[in-house]
Amino acid sequence: MSDIPAPAKTVVVAVHGTRGDVEPCAAAARELLRRGHRVRLAVPPNLVGFVDGIGLGPAASYGVDSQQQLDSDVFTDWWKLQNPVTLLRRSRDYATEGWAEMSATLAALADGADLILTGTTYQEVAANVAEAARIPLAALHYFPCRENTRVLPVRLPRPLLHAGWSTAEWAHWKVLSQAENAQRDALGLPRARVRAIRRIVEGGALEIQAYDDVFFPGLAEEWHGTRPLVGSLSLELPTPGDDDLLAWMAAGTPPIYFGFGSMPVDDPAAAIAMIARVCADLGERAVVSTGVWDLPDTAVDDHVRLVGAVNHSRVFPGCRAVVHHGGAGTVAAGVRSGVPTVVLWVSADQPVWAGRVSRLGVGVAQRFSSTNERSLTTALRAALTPACRERARAAAARMTSPAQAATRVADLLEAAAAR
Repeated sequence: MSDIPAPAKTVVVAVHGTRGDVEPCAAAARELLRRGHRVRLAVPPNLVGFVDGIGLGPAASYGVDSQQQLDSDVFTDWWKLQNPVTLLRRSRDYATEGWAEMSATLAALADGADLILTGTTYQEVAANVAEAARIPLAALHYFPCRENTRVLPVRLPRPLLHAGWSTAEWAHWKVLSQAENAQRDALGLPRARVRAIRRIVEGGALEIQAYDDVFFPGLAEEWHGTRPLVGSLSLELPTPGDDDLLAWMAAGTPPIYFGFGSMPVDDPAAAIAMIARVCADLGERAVVSTGVWDLPDTAVDDHVRLVGAVNHSRVFPGCRAVVHHGGAGTVAAGVRSGVPTVVLWVSADQPVWAGRVSRLGVGVAQRFSSTNERSLTTALRAALTPACRERARAAAARMTSPAQAATRVADLLEAAAAR
């Protein structure tokens, strides 16, 4: 980075999704503000308080409540919908809810701005507003969602890979095209005739890969540097219960951490009871971060500690292993901590990260809905082996710190805004 500060720019950060989607963009916004730039933020209504509470507000409400979206069976049980017509209709309703309102909010924020930064989801909304406002677009990707040979579990011939990837992108656009063209009409843009991702790529959007190349060796070279891999971003925020939890951890053997972020679970009390029994049988203590789970008056044994949100960067290094849903940021925090990981994935990009954890040899993975006491016991025993612990420590040494990632992202955004 040059010693000469870049001229102050106005950057709109508009991102939808869970806290795992919002926090990396918030970390980028914090670094931009530190450098003297102006930042306007828009996040889902259920996360406005989070952004305002960390001093990055006032944030505009952007789209629908993302937690309500996650609680929908379209997110968790889409594979159970047998009727293709029903699946298409429900997918379209799910993926485009609040589209027009998001566009109007973002168009107002983009007036006079130099750059729009968005996340992995709803990029089409941001791309159309950026096109109408004639300003650059940048996006943070939390997994490799553009054509590549590294993300799939098997290697395919390049022609077959290209055809399959293009077909998937086209199918995705067909779900969105009605809402997107309505947005383009409102913005005074011509109707789209090719898939949105192709237009985003060919339009020169800056696609920043917010994960480490440790997980996808060779990917940066495959993309010839056009999509820089910067590492995972995190605010690493302290929480009110951190000190008490760390004192409890220090008073006994290192525990196993369990946490599932914003992921909905049918019976949280049963899940905690299963965790308690498995850890008792293994002679382990457990910390369970309850996240969004509704757990009124849940009693647990002394070897289990129920907590709210925790600072992963402080808590994870003191654990024997970390068990979670496989969100991109949580995977990165776990691997950075140097302890083994067990991924119990639910949906979205989590199977991708589950596969990366297994392939890297730093842990094991399975689907949450198929997990029982026996399979969880087997997974934990595999993760707690000396060989797995050693691989986890080795991988941690190769990870990028959140501060380094934020610096890289801010450098790239400054350059894009100056174009």
